[in-house]
Amino acid sequence: MEQLLTYLARALVDQPDQVGLRISEVDGARLLELKVAPEDVGKVIGRDGRTVNALRTLLNAAAQKSGQKVRLEILDDRRNTANGQPAGAPDSPR
Repeated sequence: MEQLLTYLARALVDQPDQVGLRISEVDGARLLELKVAPEDVGKVIGRDGRTVNALRTLLNAAAQKSGQKVRLEILDDRRNTANGQPAGAPDSPR
């Protein structure tokens, strides 16, 4: 399953050498955290999240076949701004 995800992610991005995968167990499910170069995040997510949803569908089908549960999260360093707030978050009151 992890090999499938890294193979697909490397095929989607411009910088395949920066694809990384962190695996952990959370709430009885395997959590896969995919990290790509900041300029490739949009390619992995896709328009309206279609690409990441397709990846999740494939992973869930593979996991279900082996009796597991899996979650996929895309790590996005671009969401951090200078003030420590996620992009689009309202500024804290002053």
